[in-house]
Amino acid sequence: MTTLYSSVQLIQEHARRLYDAHGDKAEYEAAQKARLHEEKGEHEQAETWRKVRESISRMRGPHES
Repeated sequence: MTTLYSSVQLIQEHARRLYDAHGDKAEYEAAQKARLHEEKGEHEQAETWRKVRESISRMRGPHES
């Protein structure tokens, strides 16, 4: 059984790996994955990718204008 804490850890780990691999494009990549899963009706997977995107956004910090 996966606990909430381990789920958060897995999402953060995946976000870190995606960011390490794709840099500033990682957030876009995660958003695209979420959209594709949503279009297929795979709502749970889409929600996971949205959480990954949010985690990447927090890692990047505030955007400068």
